[in-house]
Amino acid sequence: MHCSEVRTAVSARVDGEEPPPGVTGAALDAHLRDCAACRDWGERVRRLKALAARLDLG
Repeated sequence: MHCSEVRTAVSARVDGEEPPPGVTGAALDAHLRDCAACRDWGERVRRLKALAARLDLG
């Protein structure tokens, strides 16, 4: 799996969406175990989503 595919799948996971076609949760988790750059990217995505959720935009 390429990092670009993983990042798309991580984004979908964080948003509660289905992964892209052909991407399994097991394959995503395996890549994240082996790729520090994608793990870090995923953590930044989660932190950004949590920060955005705390903002009162209404």
